[in-house]
Parts: sequence; C-alpha cells; structure tokens
Amino acid sequence: MSRPRLLPEPVGLKFVTQETPPDWDAEFGFSGPLELEIGSGAGGHALEYCRRHPEVRFVAFEWRKKYARDTQDRADKAGLRNLRVIESDARFIVPRIFAPDSLAAIHLQFPDPWWKRSHAKRAVIQPAFAELLYGKLSPGGLFDMRTDVQDRGVTMLAILESVGFKNPLGSGVFHPYDPEEVPSTRERRYLASGEPVYRARLLKPA
Repeated sequence: MSRPRLLPEPVGLKFVTQETPPDWDAEFGFSGPLELEIGSGAGGHALEYCRRHPEVRFVAFEWRKKYARDTQDRADKAGLRNLRVIESDARFIVPRIFAPDSLAAIHLQFPDPWWKRSHAKRAVIQPAFAELLYGKLSPGGLFDMRTDVQDRGVTMLAILESVGFKNPLGSGVFHPYDPEEVPSTRERRYLASGEPVYRARLLKPA
C-alpha cells in the first residue's frame, strides 16, 4: 500500500485534551463492547474489524497523522460509524479516556521493535503501561498481540503475563493463526509470503 497523502483535518483531537472518560454511548450513538487498538498503522485491521463487527465501538490510536487521518476518512466513506481514530500517542491519552474495566478487548499489532538498545524504553509494552492496560480491560476481556519479531514477542508476552494476563495455552506460548482473526495489512503480506508472525491472545481472569 502506498503512503497516503496528509489530509488537512486532524482526527480525534477532542479526546486528547479530555481529563475524564467521554460518554462513549453518546459519542458513537449506540451502546456495545468498547475496544481499543494501539498503533493502527495503515488501518487495514481496524477497518476490516469494524466492518465485520458493527456492534463493536472501536477506538484506534495512531500517532502518524497521515495514516490516522486516512483511516478515519476511509471509515467515513465506507459508512463505518463504529470507528474513531485518534492521532496521538496512546500512552498519554489512554489513562484518561477509558474507565477501569471498560474495555472488552485491546489490540496491539506489530508495534515498532525499537532496535537500538538506547531506544528500548520507547517500546509500548513496558511494565507500568501493561499494568495500566490490565486495569482498563474488563474481567474476561481479551488482549490480542501480534508481532513479526520473535524476541520482542517473547519480551512483551512475559511482561503482560507478569501483570496478570492469563495465557490459555500456557506461560510463554504463542498462539497459532486462526482464520477467524482479522489480519492487518502487514499480517496479510506475511501470510502470503509465509513469514512467521508471533501471536498471543491473553485474557484478564473473570
């Protein structure tokens, strides 16, 4: 997919300045499961997931403005009323706009691996943020993680399990591909080429 042009209108900025969770029922115009995606990239997963699951209210964070605005524009043109994209860093906004136990699922697909050791602290899944996400997820909720970098997957999996997420397959075990899952744009390329993807579907105990 070619890089989109930068559309002029920012998306989701009204949420960036909020200090308390918004009324999500009023925002979406309907009630239903509330789900979060951290780093939606080109938007392939978010758009297809929202198309398949119109009952879900989906909030996607993407700090790159081109991709964030393009994803929201495509959603609007497709008539998907269940997607809100926020062009910001999720680590700073998620703590304020989601109440404890309010998320039915959290999706994290192919986060930047930050190859340089000096940049490791920039990784999304750090113990403090993982613990915060655990608190935002409702009991029985799902944390869906995917990466193409095995050692980063091992590290993220260990951190998530350490803060309380349960791995149904056993500690440290990655999950096989499920054709019912919605792949991101990147994952579709990996599936087509046979490159490995490391997946985990973790649960918050009920």
